[in-house]
Amino acid sequence: MNCQHSAIVGVSGCGKSTIFQLIMRYYDPDSGTIYLDGVDLREINLEWLRSQIGYVGQEPVLFATTIKQNMVLGKENVSEE
Repeated sequence: MNCQHSAIVGVSGCGKSTIFQLIMRYYDPDSGTIYLDGVDLREINLEWLRSQIGYVGQEPVLFATTIKQNMVLGKENVSEE
């Protein structure tokens, strides 16, 4: 499998979060189209799309639970390893 990784970096206020929200389809653009590998993002399965993207925010967030539970939050079938 040929995997590629990309990162969006920049100074505070430059639009990183906006780009992320558009790519994750939290909202759609008012005009224009966003393409992923030549496919309109609106035609891609949303669950699959979101499962392919990782996000590391500028500020760490931990929920009021154990570190272990924070690490596996949102993942199914996680092993102890």
